[in-house]
Amino acid sequence: MFDPTSWSTGLPSYMGALLLGYLCGSIPFGLLLTRFAGAGDLRAIGSGNIGATNVLRTGRKGLAVLTFLCDALKGTVAVLLADHFGGQDLAVVAGFGAFLGHLFPVWLKFKGGKGVSTYIGVLLGLVWPAAVAFCLVWLLVAFVSRYSSLSALVASVATPLLLWWDGYGQELQLFLLLTVLLWYTHRGNIARLMGGTETKIGHKAG
Repeated sequence: MFDPTSWSTGLPSYMGALLLGYLCGSIPFGLLLTRFAGAGDLRAIGSGNIGATNVLRTGRKGLAVLTFLCDALKGTVAVLLADHFGGQDLAVVAGFGAFLGHLFPVWLKFKGGKGVSTYIGVLLGLVWPAAVAFCLVWLLVAFVSRYSSLSALVASVATPLLLWWDGYGQELQLFLLLTVLLWYTHRGNIARLMGGTETKIGHKAG
């Protein structure tokens, strides 16, 4: 993913970028916003996840949208800050850190969200047309299937293919890894999709 020579000579910079990304990504906006809004502990609602989809189950659509935007933008901000101060290599590292931070926040005993919003945010900061494509694929699959999880899974597979097609080498390697992690966090959704018990968009979780 990176130039081995630059990695060995600039290890502190890469570690700093990784830490910057992790700290940005680990901010649990869904949990914080629902608490500030008086909706209680998000982890005790629906699936118990801290992401926007579970925030929607509180009945606060505006809060869910805000959570999605914040979870996405924390990835974008991490990437843009690292790119501004250190260039593209550090931006890619910061993006990886932000995604890890969202999935495994130290503040919540490493139990975070599933990563879709932050995946999009990191993509937006690195290759914004690919982020637009991700959202379009998500919307198309969601319109046809009514499954949010399936939409994210399909869009995450399409993303590396698009990056490969457009010749984005570093970004391709990053998002191959992020896609694998995204599928891992959705393993329960995949099992429910295969079993026909996954909750559709607009339906409350049982």
